[in-house]
Amino acid sequence: MKKLFLTITTAVVLLFTVNMNAQNQDIVDVAASNKSFSTLVTAVKAAGLVDALKGEGPFTVFAPTNAAFAKIDKNTLGALLKPENKSKLTSILTYHVIKGKLTAKDVVAALKKGKGKVTLTTLSGEKITVVQNDKGIWLQDANGNYSMISSTDVMASNGVIHVIDSVVMP
Repeated sequence: MKKLFLTITTAVVLLFTVNMNAQNQDIVDVAASNKSFSTLVTAVKAAGLVDALKGEGPFTVFAPTNAAFAKIDKNTLGALLKPENKSKLTSILTYHVIKGKLTAKDVVAALKKGKGKVTLTTLSGEKITVVQNDKGIWLQDANGNYSMISSTDVMASNGVIHVIDSVVMP
């Protein structure tokens, strides 16, 4: 019994420590500490958005994973990362960011109020729609494409990250 209690206590302390460390890191640091976001971090650096996303915020970031970026043609993605395409890349990345901190609970409440649909304004000034159906909660971009929100509430000191499975486009 003592061994079980010690194991549970240790697990809770470790979980709390990991969560506290994430909350002491800003959005960029949290993303950089997870290998699944290495392409996103590379893109944020190429767009010159590191300082902005390290700012006070709060921000809500719908963060595409490496697998999400892999859905984009390799040549297209490579071109977006070039300095001459910085403004286009910035537009795409800021389309994934909302001013303010929207936790999963906030999103679900807004969806309930909006009868399964809510439109948000991104930092790029474009609209993105959050929709709920029997398969989950999705982002719908301006082109009618969908990205599933696969994980929520990765907390950072200046906001929150929700993981998505596709890159959304303005």
